[in-house]
Amino acid sequence: MAVDLATVAKQKKIRYFLISFVDLFGVLRAKLVPASAIKMMQKDGAGFAAFAAWLDSTPAHPDMLVIPDPDSLAQFPWKPEVAWLAGDCWMEGEPMVDTPRLQLKHQLARAKKKGYVVKTGVEAEYFILSTDGSAISDPHDTQSKPCYDQAALMRRYDVVAEICDHMQVLGWGPYQNDHEDANGQFEMNWDYADALTSADQHVFFKYMVKTVAERHGLRATFMPKPFANLTGNGCHVHVSLWDKTGQKNLFADKKGELGMSKLSYEFLGGILNSAASLCSIWNPTVNSYKRINASVTLSGATWSPDTVTFGGNNRSTMVRIPAPGRFELRLMDGAANPYLMQAGIVLAGLEGMASKRDPGKRCDIDMYSEGHKVRGVKRLPHNLLDAIRLTAKDKILREGFGESFVKSYVKLKMREWDEYTGALSQWERDSTLDC
Repeated sequence: MAVDLATVAKQKKIRYFLISFVDLFGVLRAKLVPASAIKMMQKDGAGFAAFAAWLDSTPAHPDMLVIPDPDSLAQFPWKPEVAWLAGDCWMEGEPMVDTPRLQLKHQLARAKKKGYVVKTGVEAEYFILSTDGSAISDPHDTQSKPCYDQAALMRRYDVVAEICDHMQVLGWGPYQNDHEDANGQFEMNWDYADALTSADQHVFFKYMVKTVAERHGLRATFMPKPFANLTGNGCHVHVSLWDKTGQKNLFADKKGELGMSKLSYEFLGGILNSAASLCSIWNPTVNSYKRINASVTLSGATWSPDTVTFGGNNRSTMVRIPAPGRFELRLMDGAANPYLMQAGIVLAGLEGMASKRDPGKRCDIDMYSEGHKVRGVKRLPHNLLDAIRLTAKDKILREGFGESFVKSYVKLKMREWDEYTGALSQWERDSTLDC
């Protein structure tokens, strides 16, 4: 029986609910609903104009109704009278299958039909900046190799600890927090879960981090590459495939190479085969390509891939096998839409298993310094335009996501690219004013 949100409101003393959805560009949209109206909203949904968000719609379209999922409920630890709910988008009595959360649910339903449960965990890196976003917030955080710097971590203890405390209250199982490779950059880890739960948590995590930073007079950003000389914000995803009970890890095999099963390598083969075409989704902004095609940073390494490769416990490849039974996908960045990011993983992995794709040989060298020695390696797109074009013509994505989704996504992303190319940069003025 579905959870009755009106009863939950009384039990938990919730006064307001945020009924939300995430659009194609990853923007979190919401309506604030009083608890007195939540019964109606749970039945009929909260009304939105789809054209007002980044969805392929027009002002002539009817209302889009967002129906909240009670399983996603997250009561604000810092303001318990408010609770957040992820929702699914409907229009004229039909689910809007091209919206991000429903795309993920569709891919997971395909996996479930085959007897699989996909579990994932995310590592979402972020910077804590000054209020105006122009500089890192800690003027003493200046080391060339600041990763794991205890002093710099503790100077931001109030922010980091508050976020971690909130995750504990939410029951996410946080287990470590650290200062990352760039000055002013942090990462927090919490327990993995089924892919939909992880995506919902990821959405709320980004909102929570930004909110907590603002409460401390600071600004947090997940922008892929906010500073040219510093390591960018990745969003690494750990992936494993389980049986329908969720109890047996089908990627684990003690007799397999690096403790991984034959099935897992077929899944990986699908990821590697579709990676370049999925870049417009996994690395969805103009700025994303300043991270994955970056020059050496202040710390000595970008920690982001530029080739389609995999290895063992090797952080210079696109996919790492850190332990038996799971992959770490290192390509995605902080701008990735949490739902579409996971949907792309499932789509590519299922296709890899269906086609029994061979991922090829693993790379056990330092790809940053010796990658030029590897022959025939596929490279990732150099800019968003190249990535969009790869998405547009990819048959696997058109079949897996559906023609209408790919068409809509490509159209909106091309519009974004055109806006970017139409903007005049300071570099252009500095370089060509004297022509």
